[in-house]
Amino acid sequence: MTHELKKIIQAFKNAKAKKVKTVLVTVVALEGSSYRRPGVRMLVRDDGRTVGAVSGGCVEKEIVLQAQSVFATGVPKMMTYDGRYRLGCEGILYILIEPFEPETEFFTAFDDMLQKRHPFQVTSFFSKTEGSDQAYGSVFRFDGKKIPVRSSLKPNTVTECFEQQMQPCFKLVIVGAEHDAVQLCLLASLSGWEVTIVASASEEKKITDFPGAENFRSIEPEMLSTENIDGQTALMIMTHSYVRDLKYLLAYKNSRPAYLGLLGPSRRRERLLGDFIERHPEISDAFIENIHGPAGLNIGAETAQEIALAIIAEILSVTRNKKPMLLKNKSGKILS
Repeated sequence: MTHELKKIIQAFKNAKAKKVKTVLVTVVALEGSSYRRPGVRMLVRDDGRTVGAVSGGCVEKEIVLQAQSVFATGVPKMMTYDGRYRLGCEGILYILIEPFEPETEFFTAFDDMLQKRHPFQVTSFFSKTEGSDQAYGSVFRFDGKKIPVRSSLKPNTVTECFEQQMQPCFKLVIVGAEHDAVQLCLLASLSGWEVTIVASASEEKKITDFPGAENFRSIEPEMLSTENIDGQTALMIMTHSYVRDLKYLLAYKNSRPAYLGLLGPSRRRERLLGDFIERHPEISDAFIENIHGPAGLNIGAETAQEIALAIIAEILSVTRNKKPMLLKNKSGKILS
């Protein structure tokens, strides 16, 4: 969800530059089932435009209408949306709508968290009773420092709070610069992931060759630094060169990504791992077990775009510890 919040904050900056007021919308509680979990957010501008969504599109129009009183009074409010008779989700959403008026200190701290890839916390104070109250609102905690989204917030009369731990934006490092890497980059960026491309200088590529990429590193394996690979990072090695794949895999031997994928058939993977272990027999079992190759779920993918989809799906299943299955065969809640 951090990548969605990142877009919301950028949209706020754009709106503020045009002197357009905004409100922050947060789903703070849920009874039953819904399209999204509590903690999802969106931004509403006083000209009716929105950024983000808190459902599949069915609740947003009502939120825009409810936000008008917040624009008029400057006082936060709670609204509920009962989808049991209007939606297929069969849940009741409790939604906080508050003036979004962060000050410079907020942006400095938020950008610092993103840059350092540190987690942060958000606490939203509310009541499940519909109505307006100055005590409603959200407070962010960056490395222990509390910063409200508006300076007038004093949550001393509310009865409930929703606390959320926000992780760094999920990052995908793609090692390779062929056509399939371009497609994987595009799909990952559309999913909200921060994408870094790593390519050999001999490939003569640049960041503009990869729509959606945030960073591009033209660097040989021997010079590669892996200090930015963390538990919120997936690594996909797909250079289409056996020698380069082996060199990059060796370069990442001390990293611990959330996912490490290898492109190519099983025999190629076994050969890569054999050569890798021959050079570093002391490597841990955990590192080897985290290697996924051939990368991707078995969904019958054939084109570069479909292969990218299969890889994205596997990364999600691995990082969220979910066994792939048809949802029609799943009992209970979809999001559980």
